[in-house]
Amino acid sequence: MNNHTQKGNIIINKAETVLLEAFMQDDTEALIDDTAFDTQRWQRYIEQEIGFILPTVQRKWLVNAVSQTALSYGLTVIQLWHQLPHNDELRQQLLDKVLIHESRFFRHVPSIEFVTNDALQHQRRQLVEGDTDDMFRIWSVGCASGQETWSLAMSLASKQLSNYAILGTDVSQQAVTTARLGQYDNRQQSLIPLRCQQFVQPLKPANATKEAGFNTASIEKNKVSSSCADWRIAPMLKPHVRFALHNIMDKKLPTPHLQKVIVCQNMLLYFRKFDQRDILARLSEQCALGGYIILAPGEALFWRPSNMRRIAHPQINAWQKISA
Repeated sequence: MNNHTQKGNIIINKAETVLLEAFMQDDTEALIDDTAFDTQRWQRYIEQEIGFILPTVQRKWLVNAVSQTALSYGLTVIQLWHQLPHNDELRQQLLDKVLIHESRFFRHVPSIEFVTNDALQHQRRQLVEGDTDDMFRIWSVGCASGQETWSLAMSLASKQLSNYAILGTDVSQQAVTTARLGQYDNRQQSLIPLRCQQFVQPLKPANATKEAGFNTASIEKNKVSSSCADWRIAPMLKPHVRFALHNIMDKKLPTPHLQKVIVCQNMLLYFRKFDQRDILARLSEQCALGGYIILAPGEALFWRPSNMRRIAHPQINAWQKISA
């Protein structure tokens, strides 16, 4: 792993840390004896599958993810290891447990404001040129449970923008399912700025739902998926947003469309430097001429692409595509 990563730049916010601790404590005594756990073999497997480098500090997290996946299928860890190459469902379940799905709304406000301003400028150019067919496309890479993607949609809609499409992708099926559902708890709502609270819609209690004539079977299914959700994303945003399962290490891209903005924040730090270069090269290919790639502050400081120029901005890490 590169020095930048080794110095602790894998950033896990306070909420994520709480989740990590809760997960590591859950049923710990029922799990395998982790002294016999081959950490390096499982770390290599995860890296081989999705490119992620799991640091030693997350060893307990990895042990529990492997153990709980095995237990949920009635397998030993050894049996799990031998079945993984032949069972895609088992593989996806393990990846879902290994990955951290937690994010938060408006995690990096300056980046969201930059994208929103660019979308406004795009709309003004369309009005002047009379070209309304050029969709403002955004790709949110490693979207986790959808908070970043929905934050972007809220911000654009709050400025009365409508000619936009946002794609959120993640390697975790569980995270993508949660993102599509678009239901969250009150803790997440408190992070949303006042101008975007109009896109928060409280969930109806079960009895109110029944009285209103909603499909209760569908509601119950969603309740299981959304756990302790208190509100949902306003339906008016959903036609502009799509989520897809995608491994960023795959050369096959999740969309044929060039993107005006690609947001890839707090994800590259989990990859080796040579993998980061490959990922960034693929993202730059999918970025439209004049478009932007926005990384987290401090990420990929080594990157010096000939077809991109770094934007001079005190708060964001943005690159503009200047040549094909």
